[in-house]
Amino acid sequence: MMLGLLQGSCIGLGLGPPALLAPNAFIGTIPRRLPRQDSDDGRRPIVLHIGDPIKYNLATYTDFSQAFDVIRPSTAERERSEFKKALKEQRWGDFSAIFRPFWGTGGEMGRWDADLISLLPISVKVFASAGAGFDWADTKFLGERGPAAAEAVADFAVAMVISTFRHLPWCMGAATLPYFLSTSSSPDSTTASVASIASKTFQACHSLATAASHNPRNHVLGIIGLGNIGQQIAAKLSSAFGMRIAYYDVVRKPASLESSLGAIYHSSLGKLLAISDCTVLCTPASADRKPIITTDVLKHIKKGSRFVNVAQGTLVDEEALADALDDGRISATALDVHAEEPSVNQRLVKMAFGEHDIVGSKSQEEAKSNFYHPGKVMLTCHNAGGTVETHIGFEELSMRNIMAVLGGQKAITPVNMHYLKATE
Repeated sequence: MMLGLLQGSCIGLGLGPPALLAPNAFIGTIPRRLPRQDSDDGRRPIVLHIGDPIKYNLATYTDFSQAFDVIRPSTAERERSEFKKALKEQRWGDFSAIFRPFWGTGGEMGRWDADLISLLPISVKVFASAGAGFDWADTKFLGERGPAAAEAVADFAVAMVISTFRHLPWCMGAATLPYFLSTSSSPDSTTASVASIASKTFQACHSLATAASHNPRNHVLGIIGLGNIGQQIAAKLSSAFGMRIAYYDVVRKPASLESSLGAIYHSSLGKLLAISDCTVLCTPASADRKPIITTDVLKHIKKGSRFVNVAQGTLVDEEALADALDDGRISATALDVHAEEPSVNQRLVKMAFGEHDIVGSKSQEEAKSNFYHPGKVMLTCHNAGGTVETHIGFEELSMRNIMAVLGGQKAITPVNMHYLKATE
């Protein structure tokens, strides 16, 4: 039996990858399970069946039809002009999959190129087609737009790394938050009193942030997990910002890759943390979903260093992270993902702008001493992979994976190939 899972429909979004039944699999070994319903109102996922009716596996198709709402366009509707018109007007609704069981029919719309693919609803996750060849599909177009998620997350990580060196949460909050916090805490505040508070906050940050801020150049960037995202982060921050790259991964990368990135491998997480000025977590979640950044692990971290998480919130013990911020082992952190999403750790929230009392301070030194946590933390809402290009890439990479495997090629982004080898 070969039942593979292919990554590509949902990176950083919290959804599961599509399932693929490879050619010549023994159907009796595959458990039949009804798919999840598309919505709370009980509607079944829609499958667009293009081509002739099923001729052979009628029992399986009966189960298939009970699990899904199968729509089979007529031959006339499959002609290219009419097919494009139907897609534009969403005649078949938000279908989740396209099913073409025969290579002799179902191709009346012609080549699946950018003109046609761009009309598909964003709900489409799977395109399953019979046949060994895929010259009827523009796989180059699909391929060029697939890996957008890695770049989007890497770009976001760069911004977060910079925020930890330049204390952007503090700088941004000091310029804006007093106008909101003053009026909310004291409805009777006058415009003059709010302006006075805002002025003190602005001046304090302007005077004090400099001593806490640094340029990233020549600092060591420690990367936990040197996969596609980690490699892009390394390339961007080394070439544009002059950071020195170190990494830890469960499997060491080839020497050629290390050389191209200027990356130095460390054999343990503790060793990496001990030498890094800023550590970025960008490794997949562990199978047991246990955190890897814990109290014990943070004992090894370089004092005063920085920490960024664009991976999974469950990988970090957030109370241990807050403790490390409290005692100065970590000077700043930036988190795009959180352990209990959509809730955010309240200790970290308090550190995002700062627990302080500068309003009553009479001097700069007094203001400085009254800053307890001057904006040590940047917190965002799982936004790193969230771009239009990423969503387009998720949709198309899923289809590209399926077409590659059914065409006898290697999966582009396989997840469980080690299990497939074990069962062949």
